[in-house]
Amino acid sequence: MNAKLKTVLAVAAVAISAQAAAGVTFYEREGFQGRSFTTEQQVGNFDRIGFNDRASSAVVTGDRWEVCEDARFSGRCAVLRPGQYPSLAAMGLNDRISSVRDVSRNTQIDNNRYAPAPVADRDNGAAAQVVFYEREGFHGRSFTTEQQISNFQRVGFNDRASSVVVFGDRWEVCEDARFGGRCVVLRPGRYPSLAAMGLNDRISSVRDVSRNAQIDNNRYAPAPAAVYDNRRRNDERLYEANVTSVHAVAGTPEQRCWVEQEQVPQDRSKLNVPGAIVGAVIGGVLGHQVGNGRGNDIATVGGAVVGGAVGANVGRGQQTETRDVQRCENVSSQFRPDYWDVTYNFRGEQHRMQMTAAPGPTVIVNERGEPRS
Repeated sequence: MNAKLKTVLAVAAVAISAQAAAGVTFYEREGFQGRSFTTEQQVGNFDRIGFNDRASSAVVTGDRWEVCEDARFSGRCAVLRPGQYPSLAAMGLNDRISSVRDVSRNTQIDNNRYAPAPVADRDNGAAAQVVFYEREGFHGRSFTTEQQISNFQRVGFNDRASSVVVFGDRWEVCEDARFGGRCVVLRPGRYPSLAAMGLNDRISSVRDVSRNAQIDNNRYAPAPAAVYDNRRRNDERLYEANVTSVHAVAGTPEQRCWVEQEQVPQDRSKLNVPGAIVGAVIGGVLGHQVGNGRGNDIATVGGAVVGGAVGANVGRGQQTETRDVQRCENVSSQFRPDYWDVTYNFRGEQHRMQMTAAPGPTVIVNERGEPRS
């Protein structure tokens, strides 16, 4: 497994801190220095938070935000894409921002409303990238690319992708080679199952979408879960931060099924049918009582099957034959954590993130304490 794939698997996708959520942080001085202010919701007047006409740099995460010179989103406005803006002077907004609001993901924005491309996207090493996984939930063999692939057979991944993570910008995936057949546009984020868009084990080609390309809403895949881009930027200095606590978080119980051989009556005319029916009813009732919440239906069906087998055994004939029988049981997912909730200390401040693998005694961060690989 190469370093890029380990990056996605090890520190994926879902930081709890403000860096992972859709939001914007303003800094009083250029280069992300001085007093700062972070928001994840619109602010109609910066006077209320003591930051009017003070912002000189900004960091945008998760989605696009619109900043305006005047309160209540009036005056000259500009739309900021996710990334780093070390100087707002380039767009004529240094010490001039008075209001900010998020832009809906499906909103079509004219190109002349966008601010210049942010550093993280344009020249700081965070290239657009897409990672495909062979199994749902980002498991199994994976394949990473930063350039278009017209035929997945060339990389041994044709009709194999079941989940995907998109970084940096939009990508178009298609059922057939050379971008034929049905195609869907993926926004940056995590897609734990391609089945929702009818593309499970069906992708044969992929290409990046130009930043300025206008895409109809019906071409987009369902909105993804947020993804945190922890890839190292060019010339970014990295540090080790001490892990202070780790909590493995497990989800709801899952059902595990298997097939085993069982001796069953060969002469069906001698089967005690009334006994089988009564046993199924009793077993169903017991199963329903054992089940709880969302597991009720599964427990009821399981109880009915077991009860029916008990009832039928009363009248079993002498002659038997071997058959394959499927059995299922609920298994707690605590034996396989969904993720690890990690707290680490960097320069006297506590930070939190979620990881898809257990960390070591330290994690890698940049100078602002943001996770890096």
